[in-house]
Amino acid sequence: MSTVTPHTSGPAPERRRPPREEVRRALLDAAAQVFARQGVDGASVGDVAAAAGFTKGAVYSNFGSKDDLVAALVEDRVSAYLELGLAAVSDTDASLGDKARALGDRLTRAADEQRDWQLLFLELWQRAVRSGTVDGAFAQRRRELHAAVTDAVAAHLDEAGMTPPLPPAELATLLIALSNGLALERQVDPAHVPDDLFGRVLALVVGSPEVI
Repeated sequence: MSTVTPHTSGPAPERRRPPREEVRRALLDAAAQVFARQGVDGASVGDVAAAAGFTKGAVYSNFGSKDDLVAALVEDRVSAYLELGLAAVSDTDASLGDKARALGDRLTRAADEQRDWQLLFLELWQRAVRSGTVDGAFAQRRRELHAAVTDAVAAHLDEAGMTPPLPPAELATLLIALSNGLALERQVDPAHVPDDLFGRVLALVVGSPEVI
């Protein structure tokens, strides 16, 4: 007598549909990686969708077009950069010099952890410069980033009761330029960009006397 249990058929379990925000996040992360490595113009919507594990329809339903995806990606990365910087200087009991070092060290670690970010920045920068479009999404978000960094610099200087060595807007320009430039140099020749170099330079800029 057979002891095999008869197979009973039934409806297949319903596959969970990921929330829209989860799909959008996955597509933005995939786009950042694909565009950094293949270039925005060299990569297709299908490439981004495949990297995220979805169909092209998911890209169009969430962003409308490739250009809209690029614009959303720019906003996402600028916001992430700003949040990272603000978190690094959130210790209200730290001195201005300590905050400057903490900021430089955190941004250096971020560049090491997510190397595609810098490649993506270069790709978007080249597209903006070559197109000559000063009012494009990239340029607009960079202006917003600069304004936010300027406000943060001014607030921290005022809190410390320090007279800035340069106007806050110029300090913001210097901070952003150092962040990008040192990250690029570190990718090419990490031995010449010590882990704490950015932080020490920022501390020197704000006039911290404890810099070694």
